[in-house]
Amino acid sequence: MLRYVVRRLLIAIPTLLTISLIVFTLLKMAPGDPTSQLPLTIPPEVRENIRESLGFNDPFIFQWFNWVKLMVINEPIQLFHSATDLCLYGDCDSPDRIISWQSRSPAMETIYERLPQTMWVLGLGLVFGVMIAVPIGTIQAYRQYSWFDNLGTFVTMLGYSVPVFVIGPLFIWLFAVKLGWFPTFYKTTHDVSITSWSSIWFQFKQLAMPVGVLTLFNAATFGRFARASVLENLNEGYVRTARSKGLSERIVMTRHVVRNSLIPVVTLLALSIPGIFSGAIITENIFRINGLGQLLLLSIFQNDLPMVQSLVFIFAVLTVVFNIIADVLYGFLDPRIRYD
Repeated sequence: MLRYVVRRLLIAIPTLLTISLIVFTLLKMAPGDPTSQLPLTIPPEVRENIRESLGFNDPFIFQWFNWVKLMVINEPIQLFHSATDLCLYGDCDSPDRIISWQSRSPAMETIYERLPQTMWVLGLGLVFGVMIAVPIGTIQAYRQYSWFDNLGTFVTMLGYSVPVFVIGPLFIWLFAVKLGWFPTFYKTTHDVSITSWSSIWFQFKQLAMPVGVLTLFNAATFGRFARASVLENLNEGYVRTARSKGLSERIVMTRHVVRNSLIPVVTLLALSIPGIFSGAIITENIFRINGLGQLLLLSIFQNDLPMVQSLVFIFAVLTVVFNIIADVLYGFLDPRIRYD
């Protein structure tokens, strides 16, 4: 297993380099200029000096190589330095960083600041969605065509078909405007105090609606896969063999059927974890959450290419990493799968 993981990590290096080249090339072809947001009163020669200082006039391959160096080497070193106060390489006090054209500050610093908001809202929505989907999908498959299965199928199709930008405003109208149970929008500046119950309760209330919307969507998505996978495994020969040996129905379902049925769910989950960041655009804009999704959309509107490049590359890294994690988990879920 260890040899397989090392091999996959080595393969991931050229994969990520290729992805970085594609991302950098596509965004480089997009119209944009680091001096486009500067006042019109700035002389042309000053603008040209700014472009030169940012390396905008260098050959394309040098620009890409410098960006990769900053993203893969400088930014992790700076993150490690900020966390531990230890400098691994170079000048950690004034290092070269990827600078946002809009804020004129390091792009990764802004990403680090907004990451907790996205993790709180979208991470909880994903976790709760999976926790609801797997047991309900299993019961639906076990009691196929019962009233519980029909009701679950209806709710699943409703949650999967109705888009988030429809459910979100409906939640705001019902629970915030009509009932007044929750705040209308997410207050990002709220600082949660562990010693204050009122502070914790306010955080819970403002998380309820966005997390509820995403939980409904994720539960519908994963529930369909869980039900279909359990139905397929219920008719397999090993299930009949386990029952013929006298094993109880609970052991047959939990140790055999559900365990093997989790493989497609794990695959979807591994691919969905990066998607919770890139797919956060709609949800974060509906509830005004200052997370990565809103940052990506804002950066596109403001033509902030360094920020967009950084975010897209991070999403690509997450996709590659969680694909490797999913492949490793297959071996634990299904004993028939071996990598050695």
